Amino acid sequence: MFTSLRSRLWLSYALIVVTALGVVAMVLFAYLLRNPLLYRQTIQRLKSVETIVTTRDDSRPLAAVAENAARTFDVRILQYTKDGQVIFDTQPDKQPALPLPQKRLLSRVPLARDENGAAWLYSFQKLSDKTILVVASPRPRLSIVNIFADDFLPIILQSGLIALALSLVVAFFVARWIADPLQKVVIAASEDSSRSKPVEARGPHEVRELTRAFNAMVARAQASQKSQRDFVANVSHELKTPLTSVQGFAQALLDGAADTEESRRQAAQIIYDESARMNRMVLDLLDLAKLDAGTADITMSSVNIAALLNTIAEKFAPQSQKAGVKIMAAADSNLPKLSADGDRLAQVFANLVDNALKFTPVGGSITLRASADNREILVSVADTGVGISPEAQARIFDRFYQADPARKGGAKHGAGLGLAIVHEIVQAHGGRIAVRSRLGEGTTFDVFFPYNKSDSHL
Repeated sequence: MFTSLRSRLWLSYALIVVTALGVVAMVLFAYLLRNPLLYRQTIQRLKSVETIVTTRDDSRPLAAVAENAARTFDVRILQYTKDGQVIFDTQPDKQPALPLPQKRLLSRVPLARDENGAAWLYSFQKLSDKTILVVASPRPRLSIVNIFADDFLPIILQSGLIALALSLVVAFFVARWIADPLQKVVIAASEDSSRSKPVEARGPHEVRELTRAFNAMVARAQASQKSQRDFVANVSHELKTPLTSVQGFAQALLDGAADTEESRRQAAQIIYDESARMNRMVLDLLDLAKLDAGTADITMSSVNIAALLNTIAEKFAPQSQKAGVKIMAAADSNLPKLSADGDRLAQVFANLVDNALKFTPVGGSITLRASADNREILVSVADTGVGISPEAQARIFDRFYQADPARKGGAKHGAGLGLAIVHEIVQAHGGRIAVRSRLGEGTTFDVFFPYNKSDSHL
């Protein structure tokens, strides 16, 4: 019982309502103890007698009208001078003397005491001749039981129970308003995430925020599942071609179809090349997995970025000459040294230059440039190649993304795992990488590394 959120919310609101009504009931009961209904009725009767006496016919003496009203309504009527002296008293012999009552601003019940200490309820009125008329009656004796049964219980039964019932109905709808959107989130969460649809954001602000966060999580999960499916398809495609070649030429060797020394050497060479290609893909996958898990070996040391870029340019000089592309490296003269893994940084820039060479036409150029400000070292790899579309730029570093599945060989537009590995290595160094590109005008990869001034003196 009361295990669901809706029932617990309803119970919470019910307890709040009951508590509030209980506080109101206690305050009301305390008020009734001080000013019960019988007191109010007595004071109203005194007011009525006061009105009868003060509105008398001027031809009739005040004392005579007061005597008659006192007998009729069983009250005591007194007239005082402004100094408090009694002019007349309708019960001078039956009751102790009653001094002139004084009005109390903070007292809810007009109460005065005679010379014996007995309590009287009274009505107080100043007359036109400056005298004071007081209509008094002994304070009724009441027990708490009478006050509870006569005054308190009817009010609670009539108004309190109605208020409680209405409050519980409102609490039920409020509980539904909060719980129903959460129930939809629970139902959506129990479904297959690949087929889940966004849940409509309804209810309180916090519930709407939770719903939007859930929808975003589902969207990310669906995107991740799609990327993984694409990744498996791409890897399968990349492995299928070399495996087919290896299998075919191995079969040719076994069947004796390669019956010449030249054909056997060609078959062996193709088997070797395709095996090496698959080996590089497996190593890339393992490298990416280690970087993603944070278990990759990264040895920090002082790295001279300018010297590193010159080494990369020299390494790719033969390939760039063969491709008809000019490659250059430049760095600021005051460039500080960076605390990093030199081999991993060489892997980053070698990958970026390799991609640039693949998509830069004859006569183009590739420029490696390094600069620094007070907080970061910026290394840019810019080319004059074919460029990258805006759609591809948004997912260029996604390890499961391939902008053009028809292209092979680690294409710059996202095929393969090279740029995903670059991204992970840069992040492992606390840096960031961004791409700027326009179709037909070239591409620039900007790699930012944070550094401490103390590290530059290592």
